[in-house]
Amino acid sequence: MPFHVKSISASLAVLFFFMIAAIGWLAGRTPFTCCKRAVLGAAVVYVISSIVMRIVNRILIDAMLKAQMKQQNGDTGTRGY
Repeated sequence: MPFHVKSISASLAVLFFFMIAAIGWLAGRTPFTCCKRAVLGAAVVYVISSIVMRIVNRILIDAMLKAQMKQQNGDTGTRGY
């Protein structure tokens, strides 16, 4: 079953937003700097994770289609031995 790209990417972006903000806060940065870095980091994580999830979905769908075609053709994987 393919993954839901937007919900997974958004969840990862929110998670990374808070992680980056917490790391900046612990490092002694100003709140404005933490916020800017966290928003930028969350945007980058959203874009990268959505691209990765789409690639994974394409691989999964391709594998499912090949398995379905193999099943419909009656292929058992043996070579007639």
